[in-house]
Formats: sequence, structure tokens, C-alpha cells
Amino acid sequence: MAHGDITHIDIPVSDLKRAAGFYSALFGWQIAAPPGFEDYPMWQAPNKISGGGLAPRGEGFTQPRSYVEVDSIEETLAKATENGATVVMDKTPISDTSWWAIFTDPDGNAIGLYEGTTEVPESDS
Repeated sequence: MAHGDITHIDIPVSDLKRAAGFYSALFGWQIAAPPGFEDYPMWQAPNKISGGGLAPRGEGFTQPRSYVEVDSIEETLAKATENGATVVMDKTPISDTSWWAIFTDPDGNAIGLYEGTTEVPESDS
């Protein structure tokens, strides 16, 4: 994916197992928790392109959040704040080769940023 592409969508849920069953039955999504991310089942749409995660609902995370791939989280956060955004979470590692961050735009919408490469083993489910 390239800078500016939507790469991932997290959906906040209160019951991971129930949500996995619901979205799998409704849309045919393949849902599995990859090794090392057992509390974060990932979904993939039938097109094998669209995907995201089912994440625990919590304070500050009550609506789906899209993640945009960027070349540099630091540069993107600097540009975002120059244009009225507020950083909610600074660059944080996901793995040795990938990072994420969150900001809110001037209207209060939470937007996630993703930088790097994350290799997730395919599941047999």
C-alpha cells in the first residue's frame, strides 16, 4: 500500500467471540487471532484486500477507527498538528518493523496512522 491508503479498520466490540461470529456470518469475513495477538482477532473481507481488527471497546474507543498508511508517522503527526489536529497517541511499536499512532482532526474524528510492514501468518480457520 502507498502513503495515504486506508490500510486497516478497527471495530470496537464488547464481546470478541460474539462479534467474530456476527461479522463472519453477516459478511463472510475470515476472522482469526494471529499468534501474538490472541486478544485482537483480525478480519479479512472476501476480496482479500480489506481488513482490520476487532478490538476491545473502551473509553476513547467507541466508534470504528480507520488507519491510514504513511511513509513517516512523525512527519504526518507534525503536519497534522500544524493544521489543527491533536495527537492522542504518539508513535508506538506494533512489531519490530511496524508502528501506529492516533490523532484527532479539527472536528474530533479519531484517525489512526500506520507505518511499516507487519507479517501476519495466515491461519487455517
